[in-house]
Amino acid sequence: MKGNKQGTLPDIRHTTIFNAPIQKVWEAVSTSEGIAAWFMPNDFQPKLEHEFTLHSPYGPSRCKVTELDPPHRLAFAWGEEGWLVTFELKELEDKTQFTLIHSGWGEPEEIIAGTGEKHSVVRNKMDHGWEAAVIPRLGKYVGA
Repeated sequence: MKGNKQGTLPDIRHTTIFNAPIQKVWEAVSTSEGIAAWFMPNDFQPKLEHEFTLHSPYGPSRCKVTELDPPHRLAFAWGEEGWLVTFELKELEDKTQFTLIHSGWGEPEEIIAGTGEKHSVVRNKMDHGWEAAVIPRLGKYVGA
């Protein structure tokens, strides 16, 4: 996995409020079973530096846990492009503010190996996917 890059494309950032307690949301984003239910099959373990695999429709992606601060923050390096995905949770009484940050984007015109597409194109697809599909699935999973 490459190190995190300071590309010119902005991070993907989405914040939402789930009508679920922080512990329920934390378990959904920090367990293999939870992640598989709303995102992708995996062999994740909530251990700092743990290397795991996400099994996407495009094939397996190597990942590594880079931050772990239960129940408030989890980050992992994703794939070979230098992506970093961070989940931030903030308790709001019986609700949870959830922020997803997907960073590490390269130059807009740079081609991502294995996709044949530019960073700008893949970033836009990923942004839409997080917002329109993945985060709503997480909300349904936690009963928000």
